Amino acid sequence: MKLLLDTCTFLWLAGGGMLSRAAAAAVRDPSNDVFLSAVSVWEIVTKYRLGRLPLPEPPDRLIPAERRVRGLTALAFDEDAALQGLRLPALHRDPFDRMLIAQAVAHGLAIVTPDQAIAQYPVRVIW
Repeated sequence: MKLLLDTCTFLWLAGGGMLSRAAAAAVRDPSNDVFLSAVSVWEIVTKYRLGRLPLPEPPDRLIPAERRVRGLTALAFDEDAALQGLRLPALHRDPFDRMLIAQAVAHGLAIVTPDQAIAQYPVRVIW
């Protein structure tokens, strides 16, 4: 299965936070491909620069190191995902989450997230 981590899921994973049993098992399963989107990286950088996201080290060190340690694959935000945004109903107002949803729909990914608003879209949610 191909999994896309929501930004909060990545941050909890990187910070030693608790994921649900299902989410933790899915992320640990070596048969799954686990992705971290450039959208999440942008969200982390934006909130960090605004002082709204304290981190133990700057994102340009933290994110690549955590991706390597956890075997996560970087996922670019591409034209297919951007165009998918036209087809999404306005159920979720967060632009970062909408982009992640568009990526999941465009590329057949399940999203690992506790965000119930995301479950309103035609994507598989694991939590």
